[in-house]
Amino acid sequence: TSYQRQVVESRRKAATACVMESAQFMERFYTTNLRYDETTAGDAVALPALSCFGDLSVFYTFSIGEATDRTFRIDADPLGAQAARDGLCGTLSLTQAGVRGISGTGTPGECW
Repeated sequence: TSYQRQVVESRRKAATACVMESAQFMERFYTTNLRYDETTAGDAVALPALSCFGDLSVFYTFSIGEATDRTFRIDADPLGAQAARDGLCGTLSLTQAGVRGISGTGTPGECW
């Protein structure tokens, strides 16, 4: 229905904002550690407990999909009803270069 489509799109937009906030964290992390994958002490990087993670925890799982010393990718994997109803976009991703990706049948322009 139209209502369900609007709900799915609204949750997706909230997830894209959360992914972008996570990417900003990664950039601040890089400024401090001069790499994306670990601290200067050798500890692996982990995303902080952002409030948007809790707000969307029933609908998305957020993670560092990939991190090296010079690159990263943040993923938002849909869960439950969001995954079932959002085949257009699927998993949302964002890299350090600002490349926006999806795993669904749509295009990044439709989903971001």
